[in-house]
Amino acid sequence: MIEKFVENVIFASRWLLVPLFLGLTLVLVIYVVKFFQELAHLFATALAMDDAGLLIAALTLVDATLVASLLVMVIVSGYENFVSRLDVDVGRHNIAWLGKLDHGSLKIKLASSIVAISSIHLLKAFMNIENTSETKLLWLVIIHMTFVISALLMALIDRVTSHGKDADAKGP
Repeated sequence: MIEKFVENVIFASRWLLVPLFLGLTLVLVIYVVKFFQELAHLFATALAMDDAGLLIAALTLVDATLVASLLVMVIVSGYENFVSRLDVDVGRHNIAWLGKLDHGSLKIKLASSIVAISSIHLLKAFMNIENTSETKLLWLVIIHMTFVISALLMALIDRVTSHGKDADAKGP
């Protein structure tokens, strides 16, 4: 009887994740506000910008979009994987990936998104190379390569472990 109670409490503890997902949703709202703030600034100053400045401004908007997409991925798939299935009409909303993003594939998508975001920051630094110290540039490259290698290793590990599962499922 005590064991059943403990198991029910542990199972119900997944609902403690909900406030965290709601908090991430608020962060998403902040990113939307910041995106439109940056967009308004871009429209106000676009004609006075050179090509490099315009590219950096566009990369800033792309960066914000990638981070927002990353948040949505974590919120939706995290809720789906760890709390409860979302009760939405997948066909009507055209979100075929819903329910198909497991913990392993989420990690790979997160790592890929982080590499993309890091790439944008690195490109922005290269576009502004005259104002970027060599030390900062070196660290940006080192950090970026760390993200790239980590993402590749996670994908490799996921591939190796999923092939093991496939072989186990087929049997002898």
